[in-house]
Amino acid sequence: MINYSHEVETMCPIAQGVAHGAAPIPEEAKWIKATQITDINGFTHGIGWCAPQQGTCKLTLNVKEGVIQEALVETIGCSGMTHSAAMAAEILPGRTILEALNTDLVCDAINTAMRELFLQIVYGRSQSAFSEDGLTVGAGLEDLGKGLRSQVGTMYGTLAKGPRYLEMTDGYVTGIALNEDKEIIGYQFVNFGKMMDFIKAGDDANTAFEKAKGQYGRVQDAVEIIDPRKK
Repeated sequence: MINYSHEVETMCPIAQGVAHGAAPIPEEAKWIKATQITDINGFTHGIGWCAPQQGTCKLTLNVKEGVIQEALVETIGCSGMTHSAAMAAEILPGRTILEALNTDLVCDAINTAMRELFLQIVYGRSQSAFSEDGLTVGAGLEDLGKGLRSQVGTMYGTLAKGPRYLEMTDGYVTGIALNEDKEIIGYQFVNFGKMMDFIKAGDDANTAFEKAKGQYGRVQDAVEIIDPRKK
């Protein structure tokens, strides 16, 4: 039962002449007037951060008929966030996006990412807005590429000693190639995803390490190659 104030009860009724309903939003190549959570479909990404901003989360969700079918939780910058991500990956699939928005996802960065994704999806700003039938469940893993590892870039620099490349999407940087002016002209790396695949296929660790090596840039022209973690 709804309670009304005396002022409202004594008002005379006036018809609501304008009632066009919800504005349509794009969902999986259709224009949908969403009035219920089950009307929502979409695949998209969003990022979140905690109050001290010491870490961040990239969250990817695939929503079908309002229910989260797929969740990819990637975190960086805080050790505790990795354990929170493990719990969030169990919590999110099977929940409606409204439930997920109001569920403790353990880490504030993940909660914030969920809020940002909720806004994107319910306003029709998803990545799959104009993709017929949306994206298949499993599309989230495609963001990780071969080896199923997050794409991480880790760089460090000081005014006194200059930059250090530590990790690229290519892999863990093992060497920085320098020219005669001490400028970076390339780098060497080892792809841990490929390395682990080689080991699982039967290679010993040293063989797998060598097979997973690669380089980028003008490494062959380097005057010196340094280990970014030691020199």
